[in-house]
Amino acid sequence: MKGMSRKVGKYEVGRTIGEGTFAKVKFARNTETGESVAVKVLAKSTILEHKMVDQIKREISIMKIVRHPNIVRLHEVLASQTKIYIVLEFVTGGELFDKIVHQPKLPENECRRYFQQLIDAVAHCHSKGVYHRDLKPENLLLDASCNLKVSDFGLSALPQQGVGLLYTTCGTPNYVAPEVLSNQGYDGAAADVWSCGVILYVLMAGYLPFNETDLPTLYKKINAAEFSCPYWFPLEVNSLIHKILNPNPKERIRIEGIKKDPWFRNHYVPPVHREDEEVNLDDVCAVFDDIENNYVAEQSENHEGGPLIMNAFEMITLSQGLNLSALFDRGQDYVKRQTRFVSRKPANVIISTMEAVAGSMSLKVHRRDYKIRLEGISANKAGQFAVVLEVFEVAPSLFMVDARKAAGDTLEYHKFYKNFCAKLDNIIWKASEGHG
Repeated sequence: MKGMSRKVGKYEVGRTIGEGTFAKVKFARNTETGESVAVKVLAKSTILEHKMVDQIKREISIMKIVRHPNIVRLHEVLASQTKIYIVLEFVTGGELFDKIVHQPKLPENECRRYFQQLIDAVAHCHSKGVYHRDLKPENLLLDASCNLKVSDFGLSALPQQGVGLLYTTCGTPNYVAPEVLSNQGYDGAAADVWSCGVILYVLMAGYLPFNETDLPTLYKKINAAEFSCPYWFPLEVNSLIHKILNPNPKERIRIEGIKKDPWFRNHYVPPVHREDEEVNLDDVCAVFDDIENNYVAEQSENHEGGPLIMNAFEMITLSQGLNLSALFDRGQDYVKRQTRFVSRKPANVIISTMEAVAGSMSLKVHRRDYKIRLEGISANKAGQFAVVLEVFEVAPSLFMVDARKAAGDTLEYHKFYKNFCAKLDNIIWKASEGHG
């Protein structure tokens, strides 16, 4: 496998931390300030081919202008000959829903705080005429102080390969408003509010309000807003969720209404806006007005051979905000908490064992050197489930396997990962076996 350390302008670009249909997200470091950032990489050919130039230019401009403490900040945009690099704030705390997987019932006050921050972020964007249209758990991140950060605001309108196919690419319609599902012209504000209601329900309950294995039934339930709140929901929450999950967008409560709700107002702390430097859109214009030409130098140093060796910078960024003890945890529970594990077995044994186990779980396996992609149909048959696993050498004869979800639902991914690790028990190294 080729090991890459790339320079893109002043950024040193490291490993991939996320993959979507149209973009990859990579770790990077600003070599001038030492600050960690996330870089979203889009292929110019894709954008040109989908005639997306103007739309993406507009979306990126909006994202630069929409600045809010609960929205992932867009720093700048660069381009090489073939790619566009969107440089974003790097958020260390992981996905919000990872918390739900590990402690099914979050305290009411914590749920309320996340919901307040979500509504603040969404309201701010709506005031600027921006609608997310795809609010779902994967887009809700936490920073090191456990504040919510909404990602992909504005970039949500990236092409979904024909609207009819909307749900084959993004997995599950569980968070989507009925009027969007039925392909009517819809009001972005009301649709975002619906998704916020589903998110509030999942925060409070630990599971989805609408969750059917077959799509026709799921659609029926969403269209009729057929759901019930568990008995432990406080009455105020129950009543707020029912006002939000109203299948008629015209009667659905609006953001202003939510903000006046007594439950919402409880312990409400308005966001503190930093008065920032002037927002400058020169970089956006440079990249898009001259999409064929303007580019930064991009250098790569490759090495062929074994699995990618992690450099110290990558180890540090990997552990930033993530407790490093989770890599070499004494207990067993690091497997549950982090989707990576450590092994003392040789890299080729690790890879072939994972291939065999994936095969036994009837997943399709694509292997390239020390990286494999597993694909299957998601549990609710609503779309694809896919995972990418990569083997890194973190020290001589000590390997780390990093797993990340490439498609499908977060909750389902965690279930898969736990199951997968249980079957890999003989190659996973537990620190308690001694450091010898």
